[in-house]
Amino acid sequence: MKYLIILGDGMADEPIESLNGKTPLQYANTPHIDRLARSGRCGMLDTIPDGFAPGSEIANLSVLGYNVPEVFEGRGSLEAASMGIDLLPGEMAMRCNLICIADGKIKNHSAGHISTEEADVLMRYLQDELGDELVSLYPGVSYRHLLKFRGGVKNLACTPPHDVPGALAEEVMVKALSADAQSTADTLNSLILRSQHLLENHPVNLKRAAAGKDKANSIWPWSPGYRPAMKTLKELYGIGGGTVISAVDLIRGIGVYAGLKVVLVEGATGLYDTNYEGKAQAALDALKEDDFVFLHIEASDEAGHEGDAELKVKTIEYLDQRVVKTVLETVEQWDEEVTIALLPDHPTPCALRTHTRDAIPFIISRPGVEPDGVEVYDEFACRQGSYGVLKGQQFMQQLMREQT
Repeated sequence: MKYLIILGDGMADEPIESLNGKTPLQYANTPHIDRLARSGRCGMLDTIPDGFAPGSEIANLSVLGYNVPEVFEGRGSLEAASMGIDLLPGEMAMRCNLICIADGKIKNHSAGHISTEEADVLMRYLQDELGDELVSLYPGVSYRHLLKFRGGVKNLACTPPHDVPGALAEEVMVKALSADAQSTADTLNSLILRSQHLLENHPVNLKRAAAGKDKANSIWPWSPGYRPAMKTLKELYGIGGGTVISAVDLIRGIGVYAGLKVVLVEGATGLYDTNYEGKAQAALDALKEDDFVFLHIEASDEAGHEGDAELKVKTIEYLDQRVVKTVLETVEQWDEEVTIALLPDHPTPCALRTHTRDAIPFIISRPGVEPDGVEVYDEFACRQGSYGVLKGQQFMQQLMREQT
């Protein structure tokens, strides 16, 4: 048996008036995902343990069957693994966004989805100007970058910028949670303010402004942590070879620590214009060699953060027509049996433009297993599924359990 997880980041939502009171999953035309639901068994999954914020790092660790309180060491450390940046003892990593601030408020968490090429120029400039023996800045993809702090203390209150669009930036800057973390907080806040001075009139930003685009006029570090101690999925669940496919450093970093091979797909952007067909084909190619593939697609989450319900519907329909359809039509021709699961990691409601901790709907379609009668896939239909409500690690445990 082979196993494929298709994860549409942030797909789950709440009823939206402009969609006739339906959620994007209910409103979207998804015949192939619904076919998967009819062939499998469904349920709801609580991916966010008590005491944790509903971030993608927490939710995806849960989906992959990790005990989050035992292994979580911040988002930055996971992204460092994806970027090939080793963390030594005493080194702390943080996600470092390029964001747009307007009139003192956080306009968006992504600097208007700045291109990787533009961001690379800005981050290398900031490393030259701000980097020293304690702090290093590393360019990543689009608005997602990394800050490494030698000797940094992680006992900090850091606000993810996607959680607070419209907030006064000065009110949500880094705060120390203990006396020994105060110096770290002071340094990080100083870096934020210095970056704003350096970036405001950088040629890249002047060109963006002239084109009517948002400036990338501040860095925003958050989610601090050290190197995590994670077992591989082979150690936890007996998985042989495995692959992770994602445009997002965070997900690839989780995959690295989980013992999965990272496959990069040309044209994978993390947005609605990502290379859906390329990612589907990469997953199918990987399944020919490996027992387990984790296919992560970010687009719906970004649409939710933008508050764009129509775009979110489009991303879900793209997932259905350009990924799920291809996968189903291909694997049904194989002699090798494939168990397919589909789910988001957390909701990203368009009305809120941030993540929530509500349980998410999931499908597990396993050859030879009697379906449970759920006819369509959405946040309400899956509540009637035979799995009921699972928590965290229970999803992976059910996925990897041979059922008859």
